Amino acid sequence: MTKLARAQLFAIAIIAFASGLVFASGFDLTKISWAQNRSQPAPKPTAADVKPLEETGQAFEAIAEHVTPAVVSITAEQLETRRPTVRRNVPPGMEEFFRNFDAPDQQPRSGSGSGFIVSKDGYILTNNHVVADADRVTVTMLDNRRLEAKVVGRDPTTDVAVIKVEARDLPTVTMGDDSRTRVGQWVVAIGNPLGLDFTVTAGIVSAKGRSQLNLPGRDPYAIQDFIQTDAAINPGNSGGPLVNIRGEVIGINSAIASQTGFNAGYGFAIPITLAQQVMKDLVEHGRVRRAVIGVSIGEVEPADARAAGLTEIRGAKVQAFTPSESESPAARAGLEVGDIIVGAAGQRVNRVSELQRVIRGYKPAEVVEVEVMRYGQRRSFRVRLGEPPADPERQVAQGNRRTLEPVAADTRSYDRLGITVQPVSPEIANSGRVDAEYRRGLLVSAVNVRGPSFRQLIANQDIIIRVLHPARRDIRSAADLEEAVKGVRRGDVMSLLVYSITGQTTKVVNLPVE
Repeated sequence: MTKLARAQLFAIAIIAFASGLVFASGFDLTKISWAQNRSQPAPKPTAADVKPLEETGQAFEAIAEHVTPAVVSITAEQLETRRPTVRRNVPPGMEEFFRNFDAPDQQPRSGSGSGFIVSKDGYILTNNHVVADADRVTVTMLDNRRLEAKVVGRDPTTDVAVIKVEARDLPTVTMGDDSRTRVGQWVVAIGNPLGLDFTVTAGIVSAKGRSQLNLPGRDPYAIQDFIQTDAAINPGNSGGPLVNIRGEVIGINSAIASQTGFNAGYGFAIPITLAQQVMKDLVEHGRVRRAVIGVSIGEVEPADARAAGLTEIRGAKVQAFTPSESESPAARAGLEVGDIIVGAAGQRVNRVSELQRVIRGYKPAEVVEVEVMRYGQRRSFRVRLGEPPADPERQVAQGNRRTLEPVAADTRSYDRLGITVQPVSPEIANSGRVDAEYRRGLLVSAVNVRGPSFRQLIANQDIIIRVLHPARRDIRSAADLEEAVKGVRRGDVMSLLVYSITGQTTKVVNLPVE
């Protein structure tokens, strides 16, 4: 083949290839992507775009600079007597010599927490559990000054404590108003977690009015009205401030919800308005003059609302009277176990924390109008508020928490309630955890997982002592319960008064009968 022929053939091939590309591209059969970039680079954010974020960051910086100097690290030491080592095979006549070495020794046991300065002359707010039973309290400030502090007063029911250092012109925090705080607002937690002094974390208010938290060592008269936040809170943060975006303290960091004991995204703070009330009483009177209506209360469940005749699921359920029915201001005023408190002092009550918030604004001996729903009837009572005992006994058993297995006994099953019951055995009755008045009830020995009592009653822990509704009747035998269940129509709610062996208190359980 001549050179001219080869050149013509090559030119024809190039023209055919180019024509094929044009044809294919016209039908979108091929993508010429190796040499072209169809996407445009993202435009650089303008100053106007990032300005809100920059201002938020500057706000956090300003909060840290303003508040951190008034935050302190607290070390609480408790002297612990160490028992002497028991010496064996001491040579005769040398007992006195070795006894001098065996004298009890006091070794300090220390814990740490946080606090914040509320007055220039040295008053500091913190948690009760940070300084409880401490023999010596030391405060370290941001400028590394260490000062001895004295405990002015403590209140276990709110977990608030006041300590004081001898100093002047100290930096102080600015107090806010937690009632104006809204869910979703930015907050900052400042404290000394895990030995990392003066740590600042940020988050939002996740919820308000949190109650019924299963906190260790809970006092039967405890107020639980927590602010929940996802700002990281860890051991050592206790007692530190929770601060809003304006740099105002709205709470005292107090607890976390975690299976590991470390931050899992759920922290809780005591509202600052409550803490200020407690502080005022502790400084002026040395103790908290807090009013109580004398009831043990729980949150309202759907079955409770049905039993009470409520169209909404709200209020606070009266479970028991404290310290006893004869001494309870609410019982003396006419309230009964099973009532649902829906209003107090003219204010609507939606949950337990709201009732506590209303009552804490009053002092002992003052009278409060309380509105309840009682199985379809709305009633009002004037309750003259009382004061909790100086040293209230714990309602939670402090001893062995093991489950007491019942001995063999006559049992009776009730399919309409989904339970099996039997008389209280002598072993349980004599365990010291069941008061005499409750020993004649019926022990729930089994609960059907498909019945209405599932998750409401606990086998071998709950004793049915009374039917409250629809017909009030004390339960002393299986025949009593049989008669009570017989008169209830399918779908109606039966209200039971139950004694919890574990909690050593009564509770109200409302069950839809099948």
